Amino acid sequence: VQLQASGGGLVHAGDSLRLTCTTSGRSFSAFVLAWFRQRPGKEREFVAALRQRGGATYYADSVKGRFTISGDNATGTGYLQMNNLKPEDTADYHCALAPQSTILSSIRSARAYIIWGQGTLVTVSS
Repeated sequence: VQLQASGGGLVHAGDSLRLTCTTSGRSFSAFVLAWFRQRPGKEREFVAALRQRGGATYYADSVKGRFTISGDNATGTGYLQMNNLKPEDTADYHCALAPQSTILSSIRSARAYIIWGQGTLVTVSS
């Protein structure tokens, strides 16, 4: 499975963007889909995750209430809807897949994710 993230761009604070993660047409029903981001000079950090079976979602506190993760198993496409963007959301955003068996305590850890896509840059101006 190969992943490709897209949809980034330059926006103003308060704007919205939707990022897309494609899996070359393959279903990711057997995986946990997540988005991570890496801000300039910072380490990669967890943003959101979706456990395909059951539909449970998890969010970083910094994006809760503003970002929504979703997925379409039929097309192998994942999304990250980002509303009310802030300058501190500026980062390179990556999608990733972890095994469905990943335990809850590891969902937010990048080490749990075995497949990564190239990032898409989001820049939010103030």
